Amino acid sequence: MQQCFIGIDVGTQGVRASLVTETGEVLGEASRKFTLTSDSRMEQSPADWWHSTLEVMDELHAGRAHGDAYQVVAVGVDSTSGTVIPLDRANRPLHSAIMYSDPRSAEVGRRVKALAERHVPAGYTGFNASSGLSKMVWFVETYPEKAAEIHKWIHASDYITGMLCGRFDVTDYTNALKSGYDVAAFRWPEYLTAELPLQREWLQEVVPSGTPIGHLHEELAVRWGMPQAQVVAGMTDGCASQVASGAVRPGEWNTTIGTTLVIKGVTNEAVHDPEGRLYSHRHPDGYWMPGGASNTGADWVATDFGTDLQQLDKAAAGLIPTGLLAWPLKQTGERFPFIAPDAKGFMPAGVSLAQGFAAGMEGVAFIERMAYELIEQLSGERVHAVYTAGGGSNSDTWLRIRTNVLGRPIYKCRDANGAVGAAIGAASRTRFGSVAEAARSMTVVDREVIPEPALVGRYETDYGNFVVEMKKKGYC
Repeated sequence: MQQCFIGIDVGTQGVRASLVTETGEVLGEASRKFTLTSDSRMEQSPADWWHSTLEVMDELHAGRAHGDAYQVVAVGVDSTSGTVIPLDRANRPLHSAIMYSDPRSAEVGRRVKALAERHVPAGYTGFNASSGLSKMVWFVETYPEKAAEIHKWIHASDYITGMLCGRFDVTDYTNALKSGYDVAAFRWPEYLTAELPLQREWLQEVVPSGTPIGHLHEELAVRWGMPQAQVVAGMTDGCASQVASGAVRPGEWNTTIGTTLVIKGVTNEAVHDPEGRLYSHRHPDGYWMPGGASNTGADWVATDFGTDLQQLDKAAAGLIPTGLLAWPLKQTGERFPFIAPDAKGFMPAGVSLAQGFAAGMEGVAFIERMAYELIEQLSGERVHAVYTAGGGSNSDTWLRIRTNVLGRPIYKCRDANGAVGAAIGAASRTRFGSVAEAARSMTVVDREVIPEPALVGRYETDYGNFVVEMKKKGYC
């Protein structure tokens, strides 16, 4: 009987679940969209999340045509980082989930950041409006009458985990980081309760992602035919996507090109960036998971070039390297690999649509290379392999540009999404001995793109020109 694992991804817009074998075959998937309102970026209903989770799990169960051929061993959950929920003593939400994208805690975030910089200067100090800690303090100060009833503060993935197995008192390193947990010292710092209006008993026990914390409630186990299934501590959506990409061992990194460009990887030691461009999660296997997010991504593609891109991509393939300088930043300001609040993108004038498209892809690749150079500089460790995910990784031309700009092979894994990453997390300590071992068995490289020496040399010159131009503009 083959062992299988379920990952549940609770995003901003919906829930997705995947049933994955121990060898990485996705046997089934199900998803539901949330009914969103104008307030959904600030608050959402945990009850709605749970209702949708029940629906996708019911659908997965109904689709198990070969149910007798495998056993579901464990279930894992991932969700948004920085989203928090106050619970009462009956583990019922006292308030809607306060979303990571809620800006109301901006002023509190500045206060919390200043405190962290004073008390843990070498730890995580990047608190802002999107941090769980900022939202917890903001809630207590805004709703003192509800604060008197708080029993626990939990994170988005913890709520679904708790509804599955009854344990709401446990979270993981990746979720706890932005709630103030010191992932180097493995403790909640004293300043959280000594200088902020928080109580120690409100804070959860913190364990590595993938740690088994209970079994499915009996009625759920019967409902879904999973009598022995365990539930594990979850992780944030960004870390789950990284795990699914295959970048789980030291020296391995993942670039996800979606609306923005997000780079996450694994190092032996924590990476401390005084400027706050990078910050480090704690890897479930004891390593570190540094990462940063650029405002440069793939949003410019649909905005400036439409959605019918197949022919444009094919035309661009014959134009590279273009020798043109472009930076398709669509908003004002950049945060990674450099901080430039007033930076503005630029595109070449008087060129064809295909030339502009190719130059834009090259510009993003140059930003990616700058990021990896910064990472090696700050960490003192080599980037050995680059894995990729996101919509931008679907362009053959863009992959070819990127591998030659970076001068490294790029690996694209099949099914590199949060639900599969959560399933790998579920397997990491129930079937395997580590996240690295689970990912080695459960991720499948769909494509390997190799640098071409002639193009590497030409892009070396173009990249140098790009860096000169960015310095000339005062951006880096």
